[in-house]
Amino acid sequence: MGHQSVTVLGAGLAGCEAAWQLARRGFPVTLYEMKPQKFSPAHQSGDFAELICSNSLKASRIGSAAGLLKEEMRRFGSLLMACAEKSAVPAGGALAVDRGEFSRLATQAIEGEPLITVVREEVTEIPEGPAIVATGPLTSQHLSEKIQALCGGGLSFFDAAAPIVTRESLDMEHCFAASRYGRGDQDGEEGDYLNCPMNKEEYDAFAEELVKAERAPVHSFDARDPKVYEGCMPIEVLASRGHDAIRFGPMKPVGLRDPRTGHRPWAVLQLRTENRERTLFNLVGFQTNLKFGEQRRVFGMIPALRNAEFVRYGVMHRNTFLNSPGLLAGDYSLCRRPTLFFAGQITGVEGYMESASSGILAGINMARRLCGKPTLLLPETTMMGALSRYVSGYEGKDFQPMGANFGVLPPLSEKIRDKRQRYGTLSRRGLRDLGAYCREMDEPLRESAVSAQEEESV
Repeated sequence: MGHQSVTVLGAGLAGCEAAWQLARRGFPVTLYEMKPQKFSPAHQSGDFAELICSNSLKASRIGSAAGLLKEEMRRFGSLLMACAEKSAVPAGGALAVDRGEFSRLATQAIEGEPLITVVREEVTEIPEGPAIVATGPLTSQHLSEKIQALCGGGLSFFDAAAPIVTRESLDMEHCFAASRYGRGDQDGEEGDYLNCPMNKEEYDAFAEELVKAERAPVHSFDARDPKVYEGCMPIEVLASRGHDAIRFGPMKPVGLRDPRTGHRPWAVLQLRTENRERTLFNLVGFQTNLKFGEQRRVFGMIPALRNAEFVRYGVMHRNTFLNSPGLLAGDYSLCRRPTLFFAGQITGVEGYMESASSGILAGINMARRLCGKPTLLLPETTMMGALSRYVSGYEGKDFQPMGANFGVLPPLSEKIRDKRQRYGTLSRRGLRDLGAYCREMDEPLRESAVSAQEEESV
């Protein structure tokens, strides 16, 4: 007798991972995706696992919060980590990808899996049988209303994406190639980032105009009191907090030296490559809701961008997420309906890999529940476990999205002053506890992507 069929709504990062985990365990999956029949305000591609705000998946080093999360995902056989590594582009100590290639690989894998049936149409009702809702922070209105009715309402905050420019349109006389502190740079090769320095006079004029620039209206959303998530704060909003706010934020010059002057610049805009050909670059930290013409005018005040060609302007859109504490269990299932799971940013995890990791757990736990096995409640010392516990058990008054960070992990028993050493110890503890827990629960893990010696050196 075969396994019961499962419906997955949404072929974003979380939905792809959930469907993949179910198929790997022999469950037939019907994966619904409304693109290209219908697009959200932020999506443009018909492919799956589309990246919106940035092409960076954050730090690679296992001794970082983002790196620990990605290593845990690898050990669970993450589809998207495999796609990311195949489509990686230079980004210093971060894992960044060619967006188009990343999505193409994910789409190809999902559509090529015999146990996954893809249906490209909008779903307006919550399925009756076993289902995983991974429709993302821009869930369509009809389905969003049904989810809110089932869950007793929802919350929303506003997210913003950064512009992308062509390399050939940059004034390379006002750029230099280098990663911050030289991370990832190799002798004889161009650094992973292009840096656009500004002197004090240039920065002062730019910062003044940025604050005064006209912003675009937020159409079709209730923008009377938008909550802007700090991790994607529009650059103009951050600039309004103080004249030097962005110089101590996205435009900080620390760790960089302008080869033209031999000195650290007053301020720097970093550009990170978008594709393997290095023909497209995004403005790091420059999420914005300025009108398109204002983006050309104000960002053009940065010397390197005087004649920049924008292939994508920054946009702002609403993200919707559940008030998950009390609604969702630590395995991402709905407390009142154990065979209905949620995954991705709609649960209140924030970030690409965080969303994907929740999809991994939702898929595994759906399979385990349908097989009559206890679901996985990962140790709180793991990053995936800490995030699921935050989403399901946050006890504060104002639940807000959370990304991977060491602050969500329980502290170490011993005090370690050196931050790098402390983070490495936290990572080693998490990976050790993950292995022990999964052996106890009879949940197989992939072999470590790093050797035991490397893991100890984290």
